[in-house]
Amino acid sequence: MILPRLTHSTTAVEPNQLYDRNLLLRGPKRNAVLELWELQRYGLDSFGDEDYVSIFGLTPDNWYTKGVRLLGRTAVECTRDRLADRIGKDVAEVIGAPLPHLLVVDPFVGSGNTLYWLLRHLPGARGFGFESDAGVFRLTRSNLAALGLSIDIRNTDYLTGLNDLHVPENQKLIAFLAPPWGDALSPAAGLDLRRTQPPIGQIVDLLLDRFANHPVLIAVQVYERMDETSLAELRSRFDWSALRIYELTAPGKNHGIILGLKAWN
Repeated sequence: MILPRLTHSTTAVEPNQLYDRNLLLRGPKRNAVLELWELQRYGLDSFGDEDYVSIFGLTPDNWYTKGVRLLGRTAVECTRDRLADRIGKDVAEVIGAPLPHLLVVDPFVGSGNTLYWLLRHLPGARGFGFESDAGVFRLTRSNLAALGLSIDIRNTDYLTGLNDLHVPENQKLIAFLAPPWGDALSPAAGLDLRRTQPPIGQIVDLLLDRFANHPVLIAVQVYERMDETSLAELRSRFDWSALRIYELTAPGKNHGIILGLKAWN
């Protein structure tokens, strides 16, 4: 396997360059390992908070000191602590009391932060994460080791990972879905769940077919403003669903989740 070339953040930018989603996700910082000041600058420029990219229960200055590093794209795409914590709490609330032999899967694990918080709120559960990008996987595995976290992540795509996953009969499964949004998020229309990469509905259909004999809870990360047709199409796939938006940033820019149950008593 040929790994993508990762660079430390030496790419020159203009002194007044805005550290925003475009620069880190689509610009020259996409595959660069960011310096601490750049992470804090991104938080300040985009959200007015230098500690915005807090992960694993640590502020950027703390996790950076411990040896954790992020690519520009991961700084944008990761689910930060305040959001991941709320997601973990809501998933735990929906399933009720801790369940034995619970399996938690993140097919697009990225930084691993959401899986970390889900496992914190679901004591005794097993967790697996899949990451197809070799560079992201390599950094995430290094970061987990630096923090002494034993979370099982694998360098594979979601199709292979889910098809190879062995789940004993009747075991309950929780899946968190946050594939790259790419161009699915429009300033005018909001998030269109049919345009994520891959489309959310395609992943949900695969999960419900692959694990048709298992009770399944699927949590899909969403945005405050969404295409209503794509939202209705997603919710129609479940026996029960709920939309929860978390007011953690400015109005109109908040994230949330769709919680959906299938064959879950």
